[in-house]
Amino acid sequence: MSDNEQQQWLMLSITHKKVTYDFSFPEDATVTDLFNEIEASLDVPVANQKIIAPKTPLLKAPFKNPDMPLTDLKGKPLTLMGSPAAEIQQVQDMAERVAKRNAARMAQRSKARQPITRRKPEESQYTFLQVKPLAGLPNPERSQKLLMRLKEDPGIRAAMLKHKYTVGLLTEMEPLSYTQETHEGTSRILGLNRNNGEVIELRLRTDAYDGYRDYKTIRKTLCHELAHNIHSPHDRNFWDLCHQIEREVDAADWKSGGHTIGETSRYTVSGNGDEEEDYPEDFGGWTGGEFVLGGTKTGNTTTGGMSRREVLAQAALERQRKQVETERKVMEEQRRQTPPGDESK
Repeated sequence: MSDNEQQQWLMLSITHKKVTYDFSFPEDATVTDLFNEIEASLDVPVANQKIIAPKTPLLKAPFKNPDMPLTDLKGKPLTLMGSPAAEIQQVQDMAERVAKRNAARMAQRSKARQPITRRKPEESQYTFLQVKPLAGLPNPERSQKLLMRLKEDPGIRAAMLKHKYTVGLLTEMEPLSYTQETHEGTSRILGLNRNNGEVIELRLRTDAYDGYRDYKTIRKTLCHELAHNIHSPHDRNFWDLCHQIEREVDAADWKSGGHTIGETSRYTVSGNGDEEEDYPEDFGGWTGGEFVLGGTKTGNTTTGGMSRREVLAQAALERQRKQVETERKVMEEQRRQTPPGDESK
């Protein structure tokens, strides 16, 4: 082979799963040719391929420039990420088998334990059409159970049926994205109602993601959000409807025997007309369909776009900061109370 012919070929080394493969391409080959050759040789579908190269943006389909010449990658160590089609299919088959077995087991247990209940047609209409936890947070199955408990709550069902409320989706709220700290304190949004009942979001979890809020506090937030199906501003009409729904939910809860000791809300239902002024932790009230706990309106916080690991780390750092600040204040108070000359005692 002549020197002229050798110069017409480009050699690229690609490492995949700790194995290095050498590929030869014409010098006018493009990144599209590279991905097609990898699929043909290694059985990794183009859609699953990601190639990492030094000082080069991540290469994956669809390409920003499908005609990018491979000469731009000459001499660079390339790393391929992606699973062969056979492995992907194997995982999918296994997931399907597990899902089918779980579904069959749950159906069998449901038949054995749950009596057949027939609901009125209107009960299937005036309810939450979908219930979904928030993806990406821990224990989604526990959030799902809590949301289903709210959906099936006798008081909530009775109120939605009476007022003919249909909500498209009931879901949970990401806590830190709706929490803001200022010099005035911490403000938290507990609930959102989008487009008069299209979606209702509820703050189920604690700020540190290590637990869940009191059930009846969450349910009371839901009563508030249901009132926003009719009235958006927090005027007298809104509060009258909100308190009416709360009383109806509590009444149905007592009738069904759902009242439990030790599960009381931090917010008491006194039945007076100015109850909205009596929330012990609501210094700013509901604004624009959002229940803000703490008094200032929340906007986009710095947690937007952060991973769950980063959010949890930020929460841990914040708890540590508060602990250090508390200890500092205690030490300052002790110094103020110690007479001069007694510091060593």
